[in-house]
Amino acid sequence: MAGMPEPITRLIEEFSRLPGIGPKTASRLTFYLLRAPAEQSLALAEALEQLKSRTQLCQVCFNITEESPCPICADEDRDRGLICVVEEPLDLWAIERTGSYRGLYHVLHGVISPMEGVGPEELKVRELLVRVQAGGVREVILATNPSLEGENTAIYLQRKLTPLGVRVTRLARGLPVGGDLEYADEVTLTRALEGRQEMG
Repeated sequence: MAGMPEPITRLIEEFSRLPGIGPKTASRLTFYLLRAPAEQSLALAEALEQLKSRTQLCQVCFNITEESPCPICADEDRDRGLICVVEEPLDLWAIERTGSYRGLYHVLHGVISPMEGVGPEELKVRELLVRVQAGGVREVILATNPSLEGENTAIYLQRKLTPLGVRVTRLARGLPVGGDLEYADEVTLTRALEGRQEMG
């Protein structure tokens, strides 16, 4: 963008890299921040800096947390024999909002997607198998999204988990095919958890 100051073009470029933000939205956000009070822009900059400096992955479940183990894994009142496997931290928080699940979690950080070059090695699959092999787990709930990749990931995990002697279940089909857990309402998610079925 000829003639535009470099700090402006740089911020527009950075915003454009975010998912769902095109060049027009990136420009609008940049010029909004330019006109906003300095405190607002500085507060955003500080929040972004703290996002990276004060968060880490829980070494047990791989949720995003400020300390490891995360508050869920550290909670002695949770059912340690139950692990709910989700694709992303947003899915974990969606299930937590229902208030109806009292077990532990395991965050994969994605799904198996050969088209995207993502195999089981790129996900937290090995860590899940190690957790189950350590003993004490009686059921693993596969709560991947009802998309093609989510289904394929669930089938792959079921093949790996069943020989370990644990019950493997899948969320009930109260969830629309192709939908994402993070957008499901609490009632739908609660029904899906309660109606989970054996995989096999």
